Amino acid sequence: MATFLYKLGRLAFRRRRYVALIWVALLALAGFGATSAATATSSSFSIPGTEAQRAFDLLDERFPGGSADGATARVVFKAPEGETVTAAANKAEIQDIVGELKSGSDQIASVADPYQANAVSKDGSTAYISVSYKVSSMELTDGTREALEDAGHDAQSSGMKVEIGGDALQVMPETGATEIIGVAIAAVVLVITFGSLIAAGLPLLTALIGVGIGVSTITALANVLDLGSTTSTLAMMIGLAVGIDYALFIVSRYRAELAEGREREEAAGRAVGTAGSAVVFAGLTVVIALVGLAVVNIPMLSKMGFAAAGTVAIAVLIALTLVPAMLGFAGKRVMGRRARKAAEAENKPEAKPNMGTRWARFVLRRPVWVLLAGVIGLGAIAVPAASLEMGLPDDGAQPKSTTQRQAYDMLSDGFGPGFNGPLMVVVDTRNSSDGKAAVNRVSDEIEGSGGVAAVTPATFNKAGDTATITVIPKDRPSSVETENVVHAIRDAGETVKSETGAEVLVTGATAMNIDFSQKMNDALLPYLALVVGLAFLLLMVVFRSVLVPLKAALGFLLSVVAALGAVVAVFQWGWLGSLFGVEQTGPIMSMMPIFMVGVVFGLAMDYEVFLVTRMREAYVHGETPGQAIVTGFKHGARVVTAAAVIMMAVFAGFIGSSEQMIKMIGFSLAIAVFFDAFVVRMAIVPAVLALLGRRAWWLPRWLDRALPNVDVEGEGLRKDLSAGGPAEGGGERELIRA
Repeated sequence: MATFLYKLGRLAFRRRRYVALIWVALLALAGFGATSAATATSSSFSIPGTEAQRAFDLLDERFPGGSADGATARVVFKAPEGETVTAAANKAEIQDIVGELKSGSDQIASVADPYQANAVSKDGSTAYISVSYKVSSMELTDGTREALEDAGHDAQSSGMKVEIGGDALQVMPETGATEIIGVAIAAVVLVITFGSLIAAGLPLLTALIGVGIGVSTITALANVLDLGSTTSTLAMMIGLAVGIDYALFIVSRYRAELAEGREREEAAGRAVGTAGSAVVFAGLTVVIALVGLAVVNIPMLSKMGFAAAGTVAIAVLIALTLVPAMLGFAGKRVMGRRARKAAEAENKPEAKPNMGTRWARFVLRRPVWVLLAGVIGLGAIAVPAASLEMGLPDDGAQPKSTTQRQAYDMLSDGFGPGFNGPLMVVVDTRNSSDGKAAVNRVSDEIEGSGGVAAVTPATFNKAGDTATITVIPKDRPSSVETENVVHAIRDAGETVKSETGAEVLVTGATAMNIDFSQKMNDALLPYLALVVGLAFLLLMVVFRSVLVPLKAALGFLLSVVAALGAVVAVFQWGWLGSLFGVEQTGPIMSMMPIFMVGVVFGLAMDYEVFLVTRMREAYVHGETPGQAIVTGFKHGARVVTAAAVIMMAVFAGFIGSSEQMIKMIGFSLAIAVFFDAFVVRMAIVPAVLALLGRRAWWLPRWLDRALPNVDVEGEGLRKDLSAGGPAEGGGERELIRA
């Protein structure tokens, strides 16, 4: 592989105008496709195989036009002090708003008058209008949302407090500002790392081209493949981070080759042949982790994973072709004056060791202490993960300044916290001899179970074979008590089915969240086994070792569990919550563990491959295990540190979001990268390798013969070059033959 990539790098360098033209043409083509494609709406959210989804499907079938999975809203009114919402003036105002809402948009399915729907609190202080829509929240037009927001303005002028809750106002958070902050910090880090504006700008430029092609392609295909407006978010985040990192690795190796006195084309070929091999396998691990999200069997997640994996593949191809081409345009300006002087000084025998060299030598002197400090430290931070409670945040997790949160609090005060998350029980009586009796039995069972505040009378469809019952729990939607209510109703439903033949299904947003969390729980271990297992085999091929991939996988698990512990401490327990803007503690987002495993595993293996490949390269070329560790850190520590800081900057920018879910994602990924890059890869990895010595690179002979030799460390390339291998001028012909 190293020889093939060497020829590819030289070819791209020599034919740089054609290579650059091809990538610019691809960007223009993808951009044209994105601008000419119809605007994406929303990928349909479904959770195959769950009871809540089966209930939604049954409602669509038996209650046609009912929009069971459409958006909902609640306009909540609170009368001024000393007044009630049943007073003539207030009642007239609220009923006028009911009329305004009904005529405000053709996307509205129904609007319930609070005085007819029993939606007035016992003390008369609070009332709410329930609004149902024909489409999901992501498909609502701006006009529909504006009509909803404007509906209560007149009532506010009359003295009543009006707030709006529900998912109808839910929109995808704008992330453009945070991405700009991440790119700006990345630019500063690159300038500091390289000491050259040309060298710093090159990874940014190529990464943005790659992300532009990837995201534009996703946008162009959104309607055709039902990708929706949310799919590009993960692709943009991951594509930007890995695109900068991969280009950073190639440029750094190119500068090192120039510092050793090689000609520019030769340096580009060697950089792509060596660092490019690490990029290929690092990219493969990220792709495996993202494609593996399909194991969860949630279509939306699978599409997000495939889209992000495609963007990563583009980033790898750009690193192998466009980066060496751009290096050809940059010339020797890629080396700043300070960098040239530093390189000259570094090549002298009496040169002062850099920070990476000094750190590696310290670890070699104290491997046991460094290992214990790293493992015990991460282990202590991981302790809160044992108390992990998973769920999906509701409006109660919104900032207190938002209308959704204030509507949530008003409903809790006026009616009880359970009104913020009603359950819908669907009773299929088609196989029951007495459907009405079966439904009455279900209602009695629900009323007799604990944790229920109210049960509404059943509503039958026109055919009379399906009924719906609304159940109001006593506790808030995201609480454990509400989850127990759902399980209790389902257990009672099993008894009813065995005795009457009527099938009982529980759905609604709260039940859907519970089923989603359970599905993510069930998928975590298979997903972890698949991703870690495939990556273990891949790393065994790369490093020709059993223990190095094992150490890499165990270190990753340690960093992820520690990151989960930090997330629990901040977002569930509230430790340092005010520092990160956490206004309401609660369960951790149910997709967080799998999301962290998928994203962080791929990124962690980037650092592992790049750092340890350089050690493997030095070891194969004759250095002792200890010397190889020092060499790896001498050449790789600065680059890996810069890559990790860039990654953390990109993710940490999302902590400032007002959305609790986005804030949690940003914090978890940033802290996980910090733990993995600086504690696991920079401390635990060299300590373990120092203790293992030559045994770290042990591989059984039978396995050595069975595994393909991909020559990541460039030993075959070095032999070819020393034997007068790849000809100076025949790169194109040799590349075709290869």
